[in-house]
Amino acid sequence: MTNVAIKLEGVSKYYKLYNSPSDRLKEALNPFGKVYHKDFYALKNINLEINKGEIIGIVGTNGCGKSTLLKLIASILVPNQGKITVNGKISALLELGSGFNPEFTGLQNIFFYGAILGISRETMEDRLEDIMAFAEIGEFINQPLKTYSSGMKSRLGFAVAVHIDPEILILDEVLSVGDVLFQRKCYAKMDEFFKRGKTIIYVSHNTNSINELCTRAILLHDNSIILDSDAKTVTDAYQKMLFSKEDSKEAFIDMMKKGNYKSHVAEKKKEIERISE
Repeated sequence: MTNVAIKLEGVSKYYKLYNSPSDRLKEALNPFGKVYHKDFYALKNINLEINKGEIIGIVGTNGCGKSTLLKLIASILVPNQGKITVNGKISALLELGSGFNPEFTGLQNIFFYGAILGISRETMEDRLEDIMAFAEIGEFINQPLKTYSSGMKSRLGFAVAVHIDPEILILDEVLSVGDVLFQRKCYAKMDEFFKRGKTIIYVSHNTNSINELCTRAILLHDNSIILDSDAKTVTDAYQKMLFSKEDSKEAFIDMMKKGNYKSHVAEKKKEIERISE
């Protein structure tokens, strides 16, 4: 039995960009196949293997491809190139209210979300009490989702996502809007998942939460993975990349692309140890 939960092999996702709507029509009707677009790569040649039971963090600046990567893994998007293998049932919470209908009440949305994932109403009824207790939104459970605050949507979405007992849980910045107590509650639930051998993919700009929760992390930049290591190494590199001066940033990024960053960190540690002796 394989220990691999998710495997991406040479995966790319690109979009056709046209200068005007008429260019799209010209391309479709051109008898010689003339190209009027340019390809924009959201992700390019991604190779990634995630083992069962890992909590992997994903960091990177806005637009680097984090959300696209999650949507590919969750089969919301289809890659243009490459192969994705997923072993296990996925529950993905990619944005506030994802999988919910704003016109339905919170209670109706619980069953609606379960139906989308192919879970029977009877099973959702068995889990309803635990979902409501975790979400802690009280009487609002009977109000339309469109009346909910962002924090309430986050509570309900996370509560449903973790109580359908997925083998793989995908979270994209959904904890950033909750209050501190609810965040701690979510972190505890994620730790419980980890102890049960579940796989979690967690995207966040909060490097402290990545360090606290994740057993491993990757850094995405310009549609590619430039660093894959333990969480602390990756978040430190991310912070350095963010705050480096422009004249040294490119050299720093190039070092990571070439795979030299981890050896650079190891050398620095040895140097510090020699000085402290």
